[in-house]
Amino acid sequence: MGEVRDAARQRLRDSIVDAARTQTIAGGWDGVRMGGVAAAAGVSRQTVYNEFGTKAGLAEALARREVDRFVTDVRARLDEHGDDLRAAAYAAIAHTLAAAADNPLIKAILTSARGGSDELLPYLTTRAELVLTESTAVLLEWAAGHLPAADPAALAFAADTVVRLVVSHIVLPRSPVEQTADALATLATRLFAPLP
Repeated sequence: MGEVRDAARQRLRDSIVDAARTQTIAGGWDGVRMGGVAAAAGVSRQTVYNEFGTKAGLAEALARREVDRFVTDVRARLDEHGDDLRAAAYAAIAHTLAAAADNPLIKAILTSARGGSDELLPYLTTRAELVLTESTAVLLEWAAGHLPAADPAALAFAADTVVRLVVSHIVLPRSPVEQTADALATLATRLFAPLP
């Protein structure tokens, strides 16, 4: 019975996060209201508060789900290339940059921030623990299986550095995705497999 209840609660939370995502894309995070999210999800406003506590709690759930999607995709890109560090790095970075550029939620966050509202931007930047932790973990997981002789401290630093650089290029892109991914993959190769 507990599994059924947990599944029902997860569906409820997903529908609320879906509604918040849709509203954020349509009008930016500033325009999102808990009552509007509740109405769109077909639940009471109190239910939204019960599940997420505050608008910040809903923002965190929304950010977590997007990060989980990106991490799943990055893991798949890394795994497609086995031990080929350069190819794996390029595939993961290029996919992340391209997907972020096409992601309507990321666009809404960045557009809102450029317009003076930055309520969600910290989830990508200054409060990016979720992004950094999850993304770094997937890189370290891949490295553990493909670079077993590498120094763990050096790998941890390399993974953190690469993730931070990718995030900075998502927030402030300067060059075409392929060019940026190529440069970052070259850097990742040097960081993950330093010369003796």
